[in-house]
Amino acid sequence: MIVLYSHPLSGNSYKARLFLSLLGLDREVKTVDLMKGEHKSPEYLAINPFGQVPALVDGEEVILDAQAILVYLARKYGNESWLPLDAFSLSAVTRWLSTTSGEIRQGPEFARLFHLFGVKTIDIEMAAQKSAFILEAIEQHLSDRDWLATDTPTIADIAAFPYIALAPDGHISLDDYPNIRAWIDRIRHLPGFVGMRSIPAPDTVGV
Repeated sequence: MIVLYSHPLSGNSYKARLFLSLLGLDREVKTVDLMKGEHKSPEYLAINPFGQVPALVDGEEVILDAQAILVYLARKYGNESWLPLDAFSLSAVTRWLSTTSGEIRQGPEFARLFHLFGVKTIDIEMAAQKSAFILEAIEQHLSDRDWLATDTPTIADIAAFPYIALAPDGHISLDDYPNIRAWIDRIRHLPGFVGMRSIPAPDTVGV
């Protein structure tokens, strides 16, 4: 049984939970209460010494970091379309995994941390500027394509999706980005999609 250590408001936890669902894998999701400091407990630090979520345990394997979890699941349980092996496609996926940990983190993710979680050490003006930069770049990138890396959805899309879709939580509007909104909708209609707060599944819209 795969066990995912997660928090329901964590976008990084969500991307792992989403991909597990898209792959149709049996899993147990265990909540780590960040507000109570459970991520710093000796029990959890024995699983993830970094004290972060998500962490995934698959038998004797322990995989840390959301992007690494996506790579592991794609290679072990997915087909090659999720993580292609040809040099060009693999480089394209890797580029977006890097962008997720770089520009998307420093922009929409940091803005969300500031506004939703009150992390006041974040420079919100810089986060807003970085958000505008990466959203404009992705909007342009999606002007003639449906998916970020290849002609089909890959883990690049799953990695980038949560904090882009959650941008309004950080007071970052997506109104001026129709290509991004269409991309978000395509992901929301993938078979096996599950939502989280602020990202409802299609059949729960308006509920």
